[in-house]
Amino acid sequence: MNLNLSKLLRSAPLWTLAAVVLLPLAMTLGASLMGASELNEHISPVVARGVSGQARMPLVPALPSIEQYLKLLLDNVRFLTMFWNSMRLVLPLVIGQLIVGTLAAWGFAHFRFPGRDALFMGYVALMMMPFQVMLAPTYLVLSGMRLIDTPWAIILPGMFGTFAVFLLRQFFRAVPTALTESARIDGAGELRIFARIALPLGAPGIASLFILSFLDNWNLIEQPMTFLRTESEQPLSLFLRRIGDGNVDVAMAASILTLLPTLLLFLYCESYLVEGIQLSGIKE
Repeated sequence: MNLNLSKLLRSAPLWTLAAVVLLPLAMTLGASLMGASELNEHISPVVARGVSGQARMPLVPALPSIEQYLKLLLDNVRFLTMFWNSMRLVLPLVIGQLIVGTLAAWGFAHFRFPGRDALFMGYVALMMMPFQVMLAPTYLVLSGMRLIDTPWAIILPGMFGTFAVFLLRQFFRAVPTALTESARIDGAGELRIFARIALPLGAPGIASLFILSFLDNWNLIEQPMTFLRTESEQPLSLFLRRIGDGNVDVAMAASILTLLPTLLLFLYCESYLVEGIQLSGIKE
């Protein structure tokens, strides 16, 4: 009994923290199942002018309804268009980032060339710079290539993101040099070593990168706002704030549907992400 009580007391702060973190999600989910009249009654002091009082958000709606979901999916064509725009931007970006990141990270981890360490430190420095610092040069380059207002203005810069190289280099450094040297002695070329040794052993890191990159790029705001001028080309993350103009219940439903792909991906791939984070600290 004392052991169970001790475990309960140790885990209580974690459960409390988890409840605090998940509370906004639970409130949004509950609000997405409320009808327009019920929702406006609860939050009118916040969204309506001239209404005094204190807003409140029950976790469980009095009369659950999916009318707002049907309205969003059947009556609002813009939502599905922007959802497709997000997929069209994020999937090529993530796949390209995996290809470029694995190749570059393997080179940094297992090839020696002049200036390798200095070049990698430059990568790390770029990773720490905020988007605003790189905005002007990136815009000038994309404008010179006539890619502004096209999906490639988002995809191409993202494919060469520095975080992918930094993360995967840690995994590839754990690949024993003796293993690659043995493969070379047996006559394997560099491409075969990369395909048969690097990719299988680095699979947890590659899976982790896919999850983290998808979660990050699904919520892009500044890049689409800067490089995409045509409203029909903008992703869901940028258009979400305009979906529910004057219709808060639809906005809540849109928020849940926007969150759904990332949530399902995280739940399905959680074990890969945890394994990848654990292995990232292993040294040769």
